[in-house]
Amino acid sequence: MSLDTPRMTPTRRLALLLGPAFVASIAYVDPGNVAANVTAGAKYGFLLLWVLVMASAMAMLIQYQSAKVGIVTGRSLPALIGERLSSRGRLAFWAQAEIVAAATDLAEVVGGAIALRLLFGLPLIVGGLIVGVVSMGLLLLQARRTQRRFEFVIGALLLIIVIGFLSGLVVNPPSSGDMLGGLVPRLEGGETVLLAASMLGATVMPHVIYLHSALVVDRFGPSREPGRMRSLVRATRWDVGLALLVAGAVNAALLLLAAQNLRGKTGTDTIDGAQHVVRDAMGPTIATIFAVGLLASGLASTSVGCYAGSVIMDGLLKRRVPLVARRALTMVPALVVLGIGFDPTRALVVSQVVLSFGIPFAVIPLRRIASDRALLGDFVDGPALRWATGIAATIIVVLNVVLIGLTVTGRG
Repeated sequence: MSLDTPRMTPTRRLALLLGPAFVASIAYVDPGNVAANVTAGAKYGFLLLWVLVMASAMAMLIQYQSAKVGIVTGRSLPALIGERLSSRGRLAFWAQAEIVAAATDLAEVVGGAIALRLLFGLPLIVGGLIVGVVSMGLLLLQARRTQRRFEFVIGALLLIIVIGFLSGLVVNPPSSGDMLGGLVPRLEGGETVLLAASMLGATVMPHVIYLHSALVVDRFGPSREPGRMRSLVRATRWDVGLALLVAGAVNAALLLLAAQNLRGKTGTDTIDGAQHVVRDAMGPTIATIFAVGLLASGLASTSVGCYAGSVIMDGLLKRRVPLVARRALTMVPALVVLGIGFDPTRALVVSQVVLSFGIPFAVIPLRRIASDRALLGDFVDGPALRWATGIAATIIVVLNVVLIGLTVTGRG
């Protein structure tokens, strides 16, 4: 891609470089986030809105680091981590990362199946099969190296998600006073600590930290020309900022929608129940749009999650499995969960706890690599960014340890 076409305006040049972060942002609006944010709003109103704002700011820093590392080194984060490990270390690291990717994939298929049940009354197992097959079609775009088309399709699904989850706010918007009150950091009891940790953990998805570094390499290819790298890094700031601003707005909208319309009402502890309450409170049209947004979320995020798993295996083990074949294999656990009648909303919650285990393994190595001057040269993180990402990593790890501890002790 040429960045120096004489007749190309700076705005047009920037627009052509946008895309990878919008694919990565899908992980921030997946069914697990829907469950966490709707629950937070329904139970505690606007109280935890500040958590989403903080989590979105952290995600911007981390995703920018991941993309920058990919642009400057021409390699994915899993490949860079693998170079620093022994053979056994690579295998062990791959195993935990693969478990995280599988947990993510399970949540996405289950979420899409729930949406199809809400829309068409389909059995969950049938809905899961449909989600899996459609996601195979999406992955074919990437498998054939049509990266830009893949980004367009995922971007279209993101637009559907935005419409689906923002529509309710247009019908019954919350007051500005309530929203401003939710931006004041505070908690009320142990359950809000657990929920805040869960929301933060669901926002900082480890698999997409690995993925973003590969997305920019797939799109732009490796380059050692400093001027081009500088242009790409500058464009990446816009890409990440815009994409995660959209994702953050969607997450906030879900919490605000629940806080405004679902608080104090019974039956909102599951996605199905929340959708039924939305129908009663706001009418069948908004409820249907909500379900369509959930379906788009499941379809897009399961494709991105499968893509991430492929990047992880390739980077750490130097082995490639065709994306469609991988999709067929990774569908099995989700279909088993749906087939045995396990509560689907509970499955989403459990998957988020599994994701929490993988966050330190992604965030800490990324920060170390982004601070390595020998590797990144002039593009190494400056002191301010190192401090900011260090604080963000510490908060993320501590809160996720709290989440895991509360879950293991039965208090979550």
